[in-house]
Amino acid sequence: GPPGPCVSRLSGRPASSECPPEPGRARPDVPPGWAHAGRMDPGQPVQLTFALRQRSTARLARLVQAVSDPRSPQYGQYLSLEQLRDLVQPSAATLMTVLKWLQAPRAGTCSAGPVVPVPVSHYCPILCWLSLTAERLLPGAEFHRYVQGQQSLVRSPLPYTVPAELAEHLDFVGGLHRFPTERKAVSRARKEPQLAPQLARASFHLGVTPAVLRQRYNMTGGDVGLLPNNSQACAQFLEQYFHQADLAEFMQLFGSGFAHRTQVDRVVGRQGHGKAGLEASLDVEYIMSTGANVSTWVFSNPGRHESQEPFLAWLVLLSNMSSVPWVHSVSYGDDEDSLSYAYMERVNTEFMKAAARGLTILFASGGAGQPCAHLHCPCLPSPYVTTVGGTSFKNPFLVTEEVTDYISGGGFSNVFPMPEYQAAAVGRFLRSASKLPPSSYYNSSGRAYPDLAALSDNYWVVTNRIPLPWVSGTSASTPVVAGMVALINDWRLQRGLPPLGFLNPALYQLQKQGLGDVIQGCHLSCLDGTVQGQGFCATPAWDPVTGWGTPNFPRLLRALGPR
Repeated sequence: GPPGPCVSRLSGRPASSECPPEPGRARPDVPPGWAHAGRMDPGQPVQLTFALRQRSTARLARLVQAVSDPRSPQYGQYLSLEQLRDLVQPSAATLMTVLKWLQAPRAGTCSAGPVVPVPVSHYCPILCWLSLTAERLLPGAEFHRYVQGQQSLVRSPLPYTVPAELAEHLDFVGGLHRFPTERKAVSRARKEPQLAPQLARASFHLGVTPAVLRQRYNMTGGDVGLLPNNSQACAQFLEQYFHQADLAEFMQLFGSGFAHRTQVDRVVGRQGHGKAGLEASLDVEYIMSTGANVSTWVFSNPGRHESQEPFLAWLVLLSNMSSVPWVHSVSYGDDEDSLSYAYMERVNTEFMKAAARGLTILFASGGAGQPCAHLHCPCLPSPYVTTVGGTSFKNPFLVTEEVTDYISGGGFSNVFPMPEYQAAAVGRFLRSASKLPPSSYYNSSGRAYPDLAALSDNYWVVTNRIPLPWVSGTSASTPVVAGMVALINDWRLQRGLPPLGFLNPALYQLQKQGLGDVIQGCHLSCLDGTVQGQGFCATPAWDPVTGWGTPNFPRLLRALGPR
């Protein structure tokens, strides 16, 4: 938590106006591998982010509930961009107070252009020259450089403060304290299949392809998009890029039997010219093969927020585009304990704004289970996004029933409270589960995740013109589910119905309708003497491993289509 007399906002108690909007540490624990490289020289630039406080967020939450609940008379009556702007944009007093402060002489030299806020979100990146006068803009802060290999960061080992009259106008100032979390890939070793006699008639396969997914989830060759005004999207971060040539080759190898596109229709942002990333290739190829023939966009997000995924910058971009795809798949996440509470709270508000406009945003549940002794959540489980967990075939080489993928993320948030739409389902799980980890290892009152799941193991992907097998993770299951949602939207739009929008209120009312329950398997936890490596386990109905289960597409279409 923050040092000195400041009160942590994470505790739920109000912070004093002198406390930093983004809590920092007096002498932060520098993660292993990072070395202090000295105080920053005057004149070196650093980009700081000033997020202006928005209005009417409580009213926005009520509106999202009304337009997303199938039982509400306002269901599907989404807000236009102009209506959203009128509701939430910061007051004129907030805008003028912050701009006057930034343009004061004590601020040092700041670039003039970025001071101008964007229309809706007013999330202002300001590039300032570091100097003694610049540090006086944020009293207490000192700018130092830290290095790890070829990576270099500027951070303040001391917390900053802002004047009391300014604190009420800012959500946070970003770019000062946090270090990126190390990400480790999970490798898999394959065993030869042991075929039980009762599985002899199941279809044999050598890895998950679009044909395998369509067989498992009962999709026919006719389950493709038809409308030119329907669209879906992937968001890419961390310098991950796809190649159109990889997509074309993937469709040539694996796209037989259904109509499909071989080109992404629009790239928003800067697309790199180097090698394709495996993550980006996986996302694009599978959202376009499951959501086949649906116009597809890629949001390529350059830069980073404190060396991590710039989710807020991406969401602000969505908030200021009048025409955006209805469905968005995101295969990236940050640990909750690697981000400030103020930043996550602001990201959550942006997710609310997307839901108010009728957008469906699906996030991968992550590649590590809970609970862990350090109580972190491996994704960013906002109550306003749909999280997708992962499953494996019970026999990895046969199209059979699914069990929990042991690396699939799931559990409970330590930041976001449990939303009302899932309280009954989660309560039933906690009361009926035969074996739970120690209660001190998870927050049973937090937002529980995932909401549903799909196959996440042993995918074929084409990247840099090379077909690669055995690609695994909820990064695979998420675009698969997103493509199905886009097809259901296509069906609804053909009949003059609004798109599904924020999916969870409808999903938890359906419960298992349209989904196949997964009741076997547990996910990994920390190798801890108390938990002994086992996290939560799948159970009948909802569980914090696979949610409500995996899609049965024609049944899910019937359940969600006619509303």
